[in-house]
Amino acid sequence: MSIRRYSITHRTDYRYSDVVTSSYGRAHLTPRDTGRQRCLEFRLDVDPEPADRSTSRDAYGNISSFFHVTRPHRVLSVVGSSVVEVSPPSEAGYGSGAATRPWEESRPTRPGGVLATEFTMDLRPAEITAQVRDYAAASFEPGRPLIEVLGELNARIFADFTYRSGSTTVSTRVNQILAAREGVCQDFARLAIACLRANGLAASYVSGYLATDPPPGKERMFGIDATHAWAAVWTPGNGWLGIDPTNDQLVDERYITVGWGRDYADIPPLRGIIYTDSEHSAIDVAVDVAPLDTTPLDIDA
Repeated sequence: MSIRRYSITHRTDYRYSDVVTSSYGRAHLTPRDTGRQRCLEFRLDVDPEPADRSTSRDAYGNISSFFHVTRPHRVLSVVGSSVVEVSPPSEAGYGSGAATRPWEESRPTRPGGVLATEFTMDLRPAEITAQVRDYAAASFEPGRPLIEVLGELNARIFADFTYRSGSTTVSTRVNQILAAREGVCQDFARLAIACLRANGLAASYVSGYLATDPPPGKERMFGIDATHAWAAVWTPGNGWLGIDPTNDQLVDERYITVGWGRDYADIPPLRGIIYTDSEHSAIDVAVDVAPLDTTPLDIDA
């Protein structure tokens, strides 16, 4: 196994039909440092150049970049560039420990799980409906190992739903996704999260990227050349296991994490406010995740 290194470029261009006199923006584009990931470089370029900019961390520890553009403009470009190293998951993550214990033991009701309890709570409006509980029930047999539950839930969403770009928006509800049986990665992650929370597990929404060049022997996956989203499940010991129902995969070294929260609204790549008389606008997003050299990984370390 080896550490994977990636160069990531995330470009967003906003075009307006009239002049924008002032634009406030907040970006979540800086990849996080985690136990398996290191952000080696990051740069945020904004054109026109902002009159004010700052960086902070939100309640979940995600890096947030604020900018204020005061120069009149009809086009606003925001480019995040980073270099990231990602290690493969350890065998202890998916192959042993809490993952092989009954799934009920991963409910954060025992000591050590206090900080995770927020991720068991439903959203407003509610996402955990009778339809969600019914859909989840087939996977959550009493006493079943957590890894089996996650694997089956992943596989069922992958088989039951069609990936169709443009079929939903960020405001589409989970019940609507269940009814339509189609969506994109954000939708499938949110459905998985609702199913997990419906059974008392702590689940987070993770935003990031997928490598465009898969390792040898791995298939090209959905969600590349764009931001990607998946779910992560808390386990005792404060570990989080990532699952990607869009591709029926457990998260590995192909996944680059930008940040996480309870839902998409906590970690959108970009959001902002503009002052303009413009009646029309367009947005173009381009993401490139290019593999760099790999570094040998000492699995005994």
